[in-house]
Amino acid sequence: MNVMIVVYVVLAIIGLIFFLMFFQIFGLWLSALLSKVYINLFQLFFMRLRKVPPSVIVNAMITSSKAGLSLTRDELEAHYLAGGNVPQVTNALISADKANIALDFQQAAAIDLAGRDVFEAVQTSVNPKVINTPSVAAVAKDGIQLIAKARVTVRANIKRLVGGAGEETILARVGEGIVTSIGSAKTHKEVLENPDNISKLVLERGLDAGTAFEILSIDVADIDVGDNIGAKLQIDQANADLKVAEARAEQRRAMAVAVEQEMKAKAQEMQARVIEAEAEVPKAMAEAFRQGNLGIMDFYKMKNIQSDTDMRNSIAGPDDSGKDKDKDD
Repeated sequence: MNVMIVVYVVLAIIGLIFFLMFFQIFGLWLSALLSKVYINLFQLFFMRLRKVPPSVIVNAMITSSKAGLSLTRDELEAHYLAGGNVPQVTNALISADKANIALDFQQAAAIDLAGRDVFEAVQTSVNPKVINTPSVAAVAKDGIQLIAKARVTVRANIKRLVGGAGEETILARVGEGIVTSIGSAKTHKEVLENPDNISKLVLERGLDAGTAFEILSIDVADIDVGDNIGAKLQIDQANADLKVAEARAEQRRAMAVAVEQEMKAKAQEMQARVIEAEAEVPKAMAEAFRQGNLGIMDFYKMKNIQSDTDMRNSIAGPDDSGKDKDKDD
């Protein structure tokens, strides 16, 4: 008996769930029918089994039908299963139709699946938006740095939204054009006097090629004078040349010191050899005395000659006594 009660309760709960599901699906079917959108009631039930929210598909079909568009259930359901945003695509198609922009469901679905906001793209195509570029620094030929900011007015190009480059590419190309325009100017005064030359040069380069946007205008919002880059470069080059010259001078000085030390060493070596030779003289004289090659008279004659030579050297040399006298005075 208790088992039967449990079975009845379970069946009642299942039946209530199915009733609620059927009541919800029936409400969607009735809303679609009253909106003159005909859809099979069983298809709404099968959507639940395919994990597709019937309310999303039915509301999209009703909205598009009221706007005069004809979107089928299979198209909307396939787009949802592919990971697309069905309400957004529907709103984009309605906006494009009201603005007389050529956009079909396949193209809108491809744009949405590509990761772009198709509804925002349609709005941008109708109402162009302004992109502010970051500060772009460039140097004129006279070496003066200029910092410029620009405002780029763009309009979405529906045909190139799939596979076209985004805003980052537009900003990069505009920045490159500003640098080229300022860098080609002879003086920074020319750029300050005619900032519209930057806009003309940048627009002539066709920067919107291959992008998802069409550039309508480029307006220079602000130009500031920066540093004198040319003077800084010259100063840096002069400092570098000075350091190189100092290094070379130090190298030559070190080589001169090395040569001087080498010559001193050679002089000391030669002096050592002289002292060594002089040390051999007494030995040679002693040997000459022993062998009888040198007599006493010869020795005294040599000493007299040596004394006479020392006296002449002292007479011919500087007068040290006079210097000492001057110091005493």
